Amino acid sequence: MIWIIGATEIIRVLGKSYNWFPALISQFHHAEWIGLHAYDLIFPLFMFISGVAIPFSILRRLESGVPKKEIIRKALKRAIILIIFGIIYNGTLGFERIRFPSVLGQIGFAYFFATLIVVNTKGIKQQLYWLAGIFAGVSALQLFFPVPGSGMGVFTPTGAINAWLDRLILPFRADDLPNDPEGFLCSVSAIGITLMGAVAGEILKSDRYSGNRKTMILLLAGICFLAVGFLLSPVYPIIKKAWTTTFNLTAGGISLILMALFYWVIDVKKSQGWTLFFRVIGLNSITIYLLARIVNFRSISEFFFGGLARISGLNYQLIIVIGMLLIEWLVLYFFYKKKIFLRV
Repeated sequence: MIWIIGATEIIRVLGKSYNWFPALISQFHHAEWIGLHAYDLIFPLFMFISGVAIPFSILRRLESGVPKKEIIRKALKRAIILIIFGIIYNGTLGFERIRFPSVLGQIGFAYFFATLIVVNTKGIKQQLYWLAGIFAGVSALQLFFPVPGSGMGVFTPTGAINAWLDRLILPFRADDLPNDPEGFLCSVSAIGITLMGAVAGEILKSDRYSGNRKTMILLLAGICFLAVGFLLSPVYPIIKKAWTTTFNLTAGGISLILMALFYWVIDVKKSQGWTLFFRVIGLNSITIYLLARIVNFRSISEFFFGGLARISGLNYQLIIVIGMLLIEWLVLYFFYKKKIFLRV
């Protein structure tokens, strides 16, 4: 979330103003179509971590005797609320540009179906069968379904099955999006990485393994998924905007590796003092995601720091963006101290 609300803009301003490391700066933009940039990992990391939370919240409630129907009902409610928030974020309540798919909507959709799978399966083995089935089903559609007007295995923004399904299924679809990066098949495919997170969460929750053993399991699994994704990519390209299975595998593999690293540092080695800055943001991630869209923090930053930026002799835009991130963090810190958290 820190990258979304300002840190990425700081890197971009540095790159544009000083021409630092162009190859590195390009990683802070989405890949145009085929390929994987670091910035493409932000969304799947959200999907993955929402899955990690499932065993700690859902399974704990099951173990305490809460009926499955009640858990599923609450998961559905959460999905609907996130879809509504996503519509608000898209600005479609003004009905000038209707677009129902969204980042938040995809998270809610995938979380709901991953929850359904988790509560109706017994253990990791069955969940891995479901994961393989999702990956196989999406792969079969993207590689072998004869899309009318383009054919099988076409990976272009308008020719892929993703775009064809969206044109067929999505109501009131915006005509200026030849391929919707949060469209129907993207959301179905994203169930996979959310389920990968749920499996990782079950490993972390388990009492069968030591902390170091859990770290190694997650790390090795991540390396394996990442390797398979890259090995398949010459024939089945990694495309975030079409959420191909190879994208799921590579992004999921990196998510597992990062989870292993942070789990080992924070939970196993107990190095936690430095995490406050990030916890303040993470505990209200949906709040700041929506606020950053609705509130013009850049204008607020210019009001408070514009004079300093002009007389300092430093890069004006850089100071404004840093000030923007600081203001956003202070707002969240106020919420943190007052124990105000937006939970869905």
